[in-house]
Amino acid sequence: MGHPFEIELEATLPADPEQVWEAIATGPGVDSWFMGRNEIQPREGGVAAMETGGRREEAVITAYEQGKRFATRTEADEDGRFMAFEYLIEGREGGSTVLRVVHSGVLGDDWQDEYDALRRGWPFHLNTLREYLTYFPGRIGAPVFAVATGSSGQEVRARLTRALALPTPIAVGTRVHAEPAGLPPLDGEVTWADGERFEIRTAEGLYTFHHAPTGLSLMLHHLFGPDTAGAEESWQRWLTDLLG
Repeated sequence: MGHPFEIELEATLPADPEQVWEAIATGPGVDSWFMGRNEIQPREGGVAAMETGGRREEAVITAYEQGKRFATRTEADEDGRFMAFEYLIEGREGGSTVLRVVHSGVLGDDWQDEYDALRRGWPFHLNTLREYLTYFPGRIGAPVFAVATGSSGQEVRARLTRALALPTPIAVGTRVHAEPAGLPPLDGEVTWADGERFEIRTAEGLYTFHHAPTGLSLMLHHLFGPDTAGAEESWQRWLTDLLG
């Protein structure tokens, strides 16, 4: 039996409505702060597709009002599960914008855990969007996705913390200088930290390190530097070696 759900959030962003629209309703814009590699056909009835780790998911665009409203909905599966996203944009004086996000749909039998994960994840994603619009406006990020598994979430976090020379506990505002093997140094600061993920902003990117209690670890980076070729493969090797 399916379980309907709805999550609604609101964020004030340091950008005008046109910039916010580009970030949430174009493939390159979504690549720069959310997840995976994205393709968006700019019309109602078009397709919004996301590819993450070789898995492609498609949704139909149900609303496309330039600079105001963008919405998508996946097709329901045989159990009635589906996901719907709605973004409402409202400009404010001073060049800022209020973005309202409504994430709804139907979840399966393990709905409670999935709902909790979605509810915890959205504040983080909106914070990443704010970081993107604040520090990388007008630029397009190259998405990096990597995945590996350790013995437990606690062990994964400990290894990540040591490898990136981070203090314990990890706190927002902490300055970072890390030299991950085979990769460019990370010089920046922590912009998000909770019990299952942390994010580091440098002059050339937003680096997210996520770990689940099961030991599954994901990296969701957005790179804005001049040379991003091969970055995904390099980060995947680094994570695999670290947790191997």
